[in-house]
Amino acid sequence: MFPELREEISRLKIEDARFAKLFHRHNALDQEIKNSEASLLPAAQGTIETLKKEKLHLKDELYGILLKSRGM
Repeated sequence: MFPELREEISRLKIEDARFAKLFHRHNALDQEIKNSEASLLPAAQGTIETLKKEKLHLKDELYGILLKSRGM
């Protein structure tokens, strides 16, 4: 996620507890979605769609924090 902002992400994960929590939740959702789609974890299609929406919302929120931290 956002490879061009890798350094900023690393910094914020250390300095901003909220960012770190959101980032961790985003990664956990990503893994849960992958496992569900690979049938490693049983989940209804509606559940997977809900997880994807939450993940997208978190990504938008993380990006907003990144832009704000860069003064954009």
